[in-house]
Amino acid sequence: MTRSKLFAAAVVACTCLVSSVPVFAQQNTDWAKERLDKSPRHGEWVKVKHDNREVNCFITYPEVKDKAPAVIVIHEIFGLTTWVDGETDQLAEAGYIAIAPDLLWGKGPNGEGTEAIVKSGSEPRQVISTLPADQITADLNAVADYVSKLPACNGKLAVGGFCWGGGQSFRYATNNKDLKAAFVFYGDPPAEADMARINCPVYGFYASNDARITSKIPSTTEQMKKAGKTYEPVTYEGASHGFMRAGEQPNPQEANKKAREDSWARWKELLKKM
Repeated sequence: MTRSKLFAAAVVACTCLVSSVPVFAQQNTDWAKERLDKSPRHGEWVKVKHDNREVNCFITYPEVKDKAPAVIVIHEIFGLTTWVDGETDQLAEAGYIAIAPDLLWGKGPNGEGTEAIVKSGSEPRQVISTLPADQITADLNAVADYVSKLPACNGKLAVGGFCWGGGQSFRYATNNKDLKAAFVFYGDPPAEADMARINCPVYGFYASNDARITSKIPSTTEQMKKAGKTYEPVTYEGASHGFMRAGEQPNPQEANKKAREDSWARWKELLKKM
């Protein structure tokens, strides 16, 4: 159903901390694969096509009787990893269809994505900076159209992402007027001029020990207020950038663990408002 990968625990510039140690040598994520492999929920791979492109996506379905809302999950700067696949499963556990596109699809050897890039010895965070913004938006639009029209979906759609994906979630809210909510986990805001196009509430999840991102909250709050938009940021004390992943790994720092637990509780409550 999924695949194991090695990827970094530290995060920086563009969204993650640059290290002299190769990113994918820094952290073993077998724990994420083990959790996902034990899931009773149905997860599968689908290829979403649009124009001259296709995007490989991991989608997980909830075990529910009625049609469910959907959430597009946008991956970190590390690309679509087993950990991100696991987040879709946990959203499905909460009752939502969750789909995570590999936005690096087509950038790997033989036109594949994140896994092939890693196996080739390259780092996704270096490749991801080459993605055109219009392509990212087009990929997300295709995924949104696909998932919202599934027979199991009730048509309600939200977006959420982490790190680089958090910033892309905020930006995508400026490009899709049909979103019911955007969930930004420690990601950058879009340009102020673009905020007027946002048509849904934006909820932020930030770490106190992450000044590169968190220092922008006051100006973002003012800009969103000026644009007449709903923006509700919460900063988790003692947590570091990437706490959603760092707080789940074995032997996490207590502040990251608590930030993750509190964020999940908040996220699920906010999703109920869609």
